[in-house]
Amino acid sequence: MTDIRVLLADDHTAIRSGLRLILDGCDGIEVVGEARDGAVAIAQARSLRPDVTLMDVQMPVMDGIEATRRFVEEGLGRVVILTTFDRDDYLFSALDAGASGFLLKNAEADELAEAVRTVGHGHALLAPEVTRRVIERRTAQQAAPEADARLAALTPRERDVLALLGRG
Repeated sequence: MTDIRVLLADDHTAIRSGLRLILDGCDGIEVVGEARDGAVAIAQARSLRPDVTLMDVQMPVMDGIEATRRFVEEGLGRVVILTTFDRDDYLFSALDAGASGFLLKNAEADELAEAVRTVGHGHALLAPEVTRRVIERRTAQQAAPEADARLAALTPRERDVLALLGRG
């Protein structure tokens, strides 16, 4: 079995060093490079061809969401967003950009390694803290067309009455 090649993209040197320390000690994982911003990550990925990139969201020059979008467009490997911020806008923007995973930086070392392995083997991964929100949004999106269809079936007068009922 070949090692999963990993690129680390974070603007904080200490974070990159810590991630490298964790992952270099894991069987089947090889850290092949580091980047301090999204633009450098893209350049590194073009030359190093990582299987998985751990990508921070908030970075100078180019943020992790835009970098992820470009990774996906160029086929530069899979991306796991690794962020401190448990925010819906980051979560859903990352998924819309094509990220294969979303993990919070409070994850344990073994969770981080397992995330790299999971995504490196072609699967997707979400932090347990965000999974419920993804499911709820998906459920709401599926329910919306049904509600739209029911509203479309109403006459204009019935919609007026419904709106008045809603206002009390």
